[in-house]
Amino acid sequence: MPKRFRLTRRFPVAMTEDGYRKLRKFAREAGLDEGEALSFLFEHFDSVTDQENLTHRLRLFNAELEARKK
Repeated sequence: MPKRFRLTRRFPVAMTEDGYRKLRKFAREAGLDEGEALSFLFEHFDSVTDQENLTHRLRLFNAELEARKK
């Protein structure tokens, strides 16, 4: 039986403009709203990411994070 899709969790999210644009584009192409797209991405996180690339990109992002906050 499929899981019931309930949008009961709400949380404040800070996103870059680039990140939000890509989320909106992905959601639009997939026929989802932004919340549904995020749910999909996080429910299937391991299968939609490449672990080696993720680790590398995360290191780069963390190195730039403080500068982005200013």
